[in-house]
Amino acid sequence: MYSQVKSGSLYGLNSEQVIVEADLSPGLPAFNLVGLPDVSVRESKERIRAAMINSGFPFPSKRITINLAPAGTKKEGTHFDLPIALGVMAANGTVKKSVAASFAFLGELSLEGKLNRINGALPLSIGLRKNGIKKIILPAANAAEVSAVDDILIYPAESLGQIVSFLKGKEEITPYAKQLEQKWRKNPENMDFSDVAGQETVKRAMQIAAAASHNLLLIGPPGAGKTMMAKRMSGILPEMSYEEKLEVTKIYSVAGELTEEQPMILSRPFRAPHHTVSGPALVGGGASPKPGEVSLAHCGVLFLDELPEFSRYVLEMLRQPVEDEKVSISRIRGTVSFPSRFLLLASMNPCPCGYYGDATHECTCTQNQIRSYLSKVSGPLLDRIDMHIEILPVKYSELAGLGLDPDQDGFLAKPKTSDELRREVEQARAIQLERYHNEMIYYNSQLTTGLIKKYCTLDNETKKLLENAFQKLSFSARAHFKIIKLGRTIADMEGEERIRIHHIAEAIQYRSLDKMYRGI
Repeated sequence: MYSQVKSGSLYGLNSEQVIVEADLSPGLPAFNLVGLPDVSVRESKERIRAAMINSGFPFPSKRITINLAPAGTKKEGTHFDLPIALGVMAANGTVKKSVAASFAFLGELSLEGKLNRINGALPLSIGLRKNGIKKIILPAANAAEVSAVDDILIYPAESLGQIVSFLKGKEEITPYAKQLEQKWRKNPENMDFSDVAGQETVKRAMQIAAAASHNLLLIGPPGAGKTMMAKRMSGILPEMSYEEKLEVTKIYSVAGELTEEQPMILSRPFRAPHHTVSGPALVGGGASPKPGEVSLAHCGVLFLDELPEFSRYVLEMLRQPVEDEKVSISRIRGTVSFPSRFLLLASMNPCPCGYYGDATHECTCTQNQIRSYLSKVSGPLLDRIDMHIEILPVKYSELAGLGLDPDQDGFLAKPKTSDELRREVEQARAIQLERYHNEMIYYNSQLTTGLIKKYCTLDNETKKLLENAFQKLSFSARAHFKIIKLGRTIADMEGEERIRIHHIAEAIQYRSLDKMYRGI
């Protein structure tokens, strides 16, 4: 007795269809799994046996052979429980083979026959859709997540017994209706730039960074507001497109970061790993590669607070993700790539005590201590950060004026809200999207050398200013091109078609720390 049931296999973010073949033959009772199953798949036979018996279905006392085809690729994940169980039941005559063959199945079984949530349901479903499968039965806990996929019917189930009744026509399972995104939208922290007093120069720099995803380093003493402003950065980034939401949700699905309350990522991620984070946790890895923080921050912000406190070995791993916008992890089975197009936002103190250069506090560090502290951030990594901004402590007059009526004499103007800042960012992004719609890039920070020559022409006076800065501040070639791209973004923020001398002058200002912090 033989049957076939469809399922899928996942490696990285890529999915392929798997045919679960079940054969029942006379002989001593045995349950053999072939087709390169990993430990979690091999253990499924004990879960399946208990789930079938506890759901009231007979477990055949025969020689059971399960083949996961194609047999040449390794199969991982507990989502094979359900298709294997239904393959056995179809071969045993409990359900009709033709009915079972018209669906694809994903799901982990508990010992009592309930369906548990699985990781990677979204990319698995996308892969099945590409193979022409239109109907999938999976755990109800994954239904909202997979509903983001168009042109596919999702049948959410709670138990093995419910699925068998549905396949026999005794019970109806209604296809899952796509939910409104507003139902899932959350902003529990409710952080807004209107809470930040003063620091207008830093806010402008953060706006410029957000407008074209320029990497940004904030340098200042404790209490100046570095972390406070960094946590509000994702709030001024433009809304994600449907394609971006789907791409980010796929990553979170594989990582097991989705829940029933948040089945889809709708707002730009903000990831802030602790400085004790390991290399694989930051960039991804493991025997079965999983995405790290740089991929979980895809289309959003990766914030590294107290940058020099991170291991230098770990920080050096950021070079490739920052430059290539993807992480490639090589294993015996092959190479897995995870996207990592994020805005790198970092903060640091200027010295170990934190008060070097602060007019209101005396620095107690020696020059050797300062040099040792700053050298924890390598020159090559610093060179990949587009903007370096010094932050000074807020004056009392700015704190006292926060939130008060700007029309009264003697009071400061109210700070702009995150919504106001974001609208200005979106206007600059719209200009870039229109300009590069034929170039396969989204914003200025992605410009290649050839595209810089095409879209960032400078007049002679501006070229002379850039040449003088290059020589006096010892800029690298990478820093030179980053300044031009920054100038292009500043021009877009002001709605200017051409890059003018004051745009490049402002861009150089955001790189003026290069000589100081690379040379110490």
